[in-house]
Amino acid sequence: MDSEQLDEFVMGYLKKKGFNNDPDLTKPIRSFSQSENDPSRYREGYSKLRSWGYNSLDLYKHELLRVMYPLFIHCYMDLVGKGHSQVARAFFNSFRKDHEVVHLRDLQKLEGVLAPSHLQEMEFARSLRQSKVNIKICQYSYDLLIQYLHRTESTLMLGIINEHINFQVYSGQPNSASEDIEAVTIVGSFQETADHVNQKEIQWGLLEDSLEDSLEKTGGLLSDSEKGQGQGESKAGAMNDSKKRSTEIGKQGSSIKKLKKDKAGNATAKVARQETSTALSTTPRVKPELAMPVMSTEVEESILEDLRNRVQLSSVAMPSVSFYTFVNTHNGLNSSSISHDGSLVAGGFSDSSIKVWDMAKIGQAGSGALQDENDTNNQTVGLNGRRNYTLLLGHSGPVYSATFSPPGDYVLSSSADTTIRLWSTKLNANLVCYKGHNHTVWDAQFSPFGHYFASCSHDRTARIWSMDRIHPLRMMAGHLSDVDCVQWHPNCNYIATGSSDKTVRLWDVQTGECVRIFIGHRSMVLSLAMSPDGRYMASGDEDGTIMMWDLSTARCITPLMGHNSCVWTLSYSGEGSVLASGSADCTVKLWDVSPSTKLTKAEEKNGNSNRLRSLRTFPTKSTPVHALRFSRRNLLFAAGAISKPSS
Repeated sequence: MDSEQLDEFVMGYLKKKGFNNDPDLTKPIRSFSQSENDPSRYREGYSKLRSWGYNSLDLYKHELLRVMYPLFIHCYMDLVGKGHSQVARAFFNSFRKDHEVVHLRDLQKLEGVLAPSHLQEMEFARSLRQSKVNIKICQYSYDLLIQYLHRTESTLMLGIINEHINFQVYSGQPNSASEDIEAVTIVGSFQETADHVNQKEIQWGLLEDSLEDSLEKTGGLLSDSEKGQGQGESKAGAMNDSKKRSTEIGKQGSSIKKLKKDKAGNATAKVARQETSTALSTTPRVKPELAMPVMSTEVEESILEDLRNRVQLSSVAMPSVSFYTFVNTHNGLNSSSISHDGSLVAGGFSDSSIKVWDMAKIGQAGSGALQDENDTNNQTVGLNGRRNYTLLLGHSGPVYSATFSPPGDYVLSSSADTTIRLWSTKLNANLVCYKGHNHTVWDAQFSPFGHYFASCSHDRTARIWSMDRIHPLRMMAGHLSDVDCVQWHPNCNYIATGSSDKTVRLWDVQTGECVRIFIGHRSMVLSLAMSPDGRYMASGDEDGTIMMWDLSTARCITPLMGHNSCVWTLSYSGEGSVLASGSADCTVKLWDVSPSTKLTKAEEKNGNSNRLRSLRTFPTKSTPVHALRFSRRNLLFAAGAISKPSS
């Protein structure tokens, strides 16, 4: 329809309604009609609001800019939906850099939406269109935004905000830009589903008649050194009396200081041990849903011995750290794992191989590094002329996980060839090949008692297996994207999965049903860890954020901020008071997560809880941390491949 026809149509409509033939009246109607179909309105309206937001006062700027990402994606999808693909692409490329730091993966997915049909075919785009975004904003910031939109007659932006954004307005001053992890959350049908799922009852306690129970009943949680502490102190006192007569006054002063320091350390250890014992005794006990394997007497005695000699950690009693560094891997190391006692280290490589190092043999050979020198027929030669690792070949694709069974007698590996393989560390041979997944298997983990294991894959599912069956026992489906990591609950009745869809789910292993959905991460979830008492869970994501969750309520207790790159691995200490995290930023961090230091929401708002929780940071020279493991005696093992620093 050309302009003359449009004028005639408008004039005819006005005449029918009783208006005079007034050209001034037709102009605003024509302009409104034209603007409705003008794709440039989106760029103009968004650009003006963006400039206004960036030029606002710093106190309110971070809150006002929270609306920009939802506006950006919905402007883009509106343009695509109306068939303006080229304009939509130009709009997307012009403003994408504003959001790449936080929403890079979402933008990469959104980049594939090129036609109106994609909005319905692509699950990610469809979920965005059907959901709303909750944004927390203070009353004054909200008033500023609405006044600006009305003053500038930004009806298009106002319409998108009204349709796709819910504002949660609160009184008072704006919160800090980095403190509130729940400032922007997606709501809608998915949130309603999560709320419904999270109402289900779960049994998060420990198993009945566990080794910890029997040890606690016999008083075994006290180590041999503590049991004989009274006798030791009296003997030491008698010896000190005789020595003090022949020592100088200066030496007497230093010995008294040292004695006071030792007593203070012992008192702290006793308090920590009492808190741990109380926490264990108050933890509920549950029955296993799976048939538990019979533990050999030898393994049971070894575990009990380790538990008796466990070092109690706290904010003043840091763990010792042993770091295993892979060298000459040529960027081929995809994953690494450490056995429970630290005696074995395994690596999964891009050339489809698995290598297992025995630390005792490396110590005898006099080499402290884990080498993978590809220049010598893929074998590392030790001082005795023999390679110092065991080479396991069988996969036909890159190996993305290699983990040890609790006793260390088996290795479980998963690969891009869609299979999982079980290896014997005694026979150095492949025992079973498990097939069931349809795509790359990203992770596979043994249960705390062995025999059963869980896997997760690019096919968006997780599966439960047992060593004696080649087909999975259960399949868990529900994630909207890759399932990247999996972790067992201490009582073996649940598994947790972390996904690229930015959620963590908890599954019942008996029914295969999802019983919890944890929403809060802003990027893909790469690592998981369960507290020893089974009540809490930690999850780490691609942005470097760690979130502490309460399993019973599915709520985030607090985010732990400190890493500036992917958190690849997490591990709780034996008593659950310290959480260790390893990251691609080449650091290991220790966090105080003991029950006595868990903060309320009010306390978190009043101060920076992360500084209170961060105990210590261990930087490496240039080694991203692939794996962490607390031994049963609370020695922390870590592993990673050294990388060349960027020049």
